[in-house]
Amino acid sequence: MAICRVRALVSLAKRNSTFISPMHTFSSSCQFESVGFIGLGNMGYRMANNLMKAGYKLTVHDINFDVMKTFSDMGVTTKETPFEVGETSDIVITMLPSSSHVLDVYNGPNGLLQGGNILRPRILIDSSTIDPQTSRKISAAVSNCSLKEKKDLWENPVMLDAPVSGGVVAAETGTLTFMVGGLEDAFLAAKPLFLSMGRNSIYCGGAGNGSAAKICNNLALAVSMLGVSEALVLGQSLGIAASTLTKIFNSSSARCWSSDSYNPVPGVMEGVPSSRNYGGGFASKLMAKDLNLASESAKQVGLKCPLTSQAQEIYTKLCKDGHETQDFSCVFRHYYSGKDEL
Repeated sequence: MAICRVRALVSLAKRNSTFISPMHTFSSSCQFESVGFIGLGNMGYRMANNLMKAGYKLTVHDINFDVMKTFSDMGVTTKETPFEVGETSDIVITMLPSSSHVLDVYNGPNGLLQGGNILRPRILIDSSTIDPQTSRKISAAVSNCSLKEKKDLWENPVMLDAPVSGGVVAAETGTLTFMVGGLEDAFLAAKPLFLSMGRNSIYCGGAGNGSAAKICNNLALAVSMLGVSEALVLGQSLGIAASTLTKIFNSSSARCWSSDSYNPVPGVMEGVPSSRNYGGGFASKLMAKDLNLASESAKQVGLKCPLTSQAQEIYTKLCKDGHETQDFSCVFRHYYSGKDEL
C-alpha cells in the first residue's frame, strides 16, 4: 500500500540529507493511515478521491451538503466540523478558496485548533493558495501545540503549506505539482501523500515558502496567458490563423504552457476550457485573487512589479464585467475580443 512507503522514504532521507535535525526527525510506522480532508471543491474533491484510491482511510468535511453526501455514499466518513475531522485523523489536508477560509477552518469556533493546545493530527497540510504571512502565522500556532498521543520522536504537530499547480485536469489525473514549505523532515514523511495526488512535490524551504512559490508561479502564468492571448489576437488582426500561429509558438521561442497545453482560442485545442466556452478550469476570480496576493507581497518587500499591476487590473476588470466564474483563459475573448478558430 502507498502509505507504507513512508518508512523507506524517511529512512533514505536520513541517510542522504544533512538538513534533518535529530530533534525533529519523524519516525514512521505507517502512522498516516487516517487522513482528514477539508474543502471538497473542484480541486479538493479530486485530490481526496485520489487519496481514497491510494488506500487511505478518509474523513472529510465541506460546507456543501451535496458533495458530503457524495462521499458518504462512497463509504467515506463525513464530519460536521473541521474540529471533528481533526479529532479522528493522523494528518489533515485543507484545500480552500482564500486566506479567510483557511483562518476560519483553523481558528474558527469549530476549527482545527479549538480543542486547546492539544491536537490529534501530527501534520496539518494546507494546499490552499494564500499569502505567505497567513501560512507562517498558522504554522507558528500549530507548532505551539502538543500532540494528544506521542509516538516515537513526535513531540509537536507540524504544519506544511503545500499549494498545487496543474489545475482541475491535473487534480483529476493525479499529476499535480506540490510546492511545500515547512519542516523538511515533515515534508519527507508526508511525501507519499503528495505522490498519491500528484506527480511532483518540491521542497521550497521554511514555513510560508510554499505559498510564496505558488504566488510567483501564478503571477508568471497570468502574464504568460496575457502575452499569448495578446499575440494571438494581433495575429488574427494581421490575417494569421490562431492555429497556425500556435504551431509556430509551440515549435519556437514563444512556446509555453499557455500556448501548448492550455490554449485560449476556442477551436484550436481539445480538452481545455476554451473548447467548452471557458467552463471549468481555473476561475478568473481566483486568478485575480492570486494577483492581489502577489501585488501585496511585492509591496511588503518594496519591489516594483509593473507586469503584476497590469495583470491585476486586467483580471479585476474581467471579473467586474461578469466573467469571474469562467476560466482565466477567457481573457482572450472577453478582454482582447479574440475570435474563435473556425
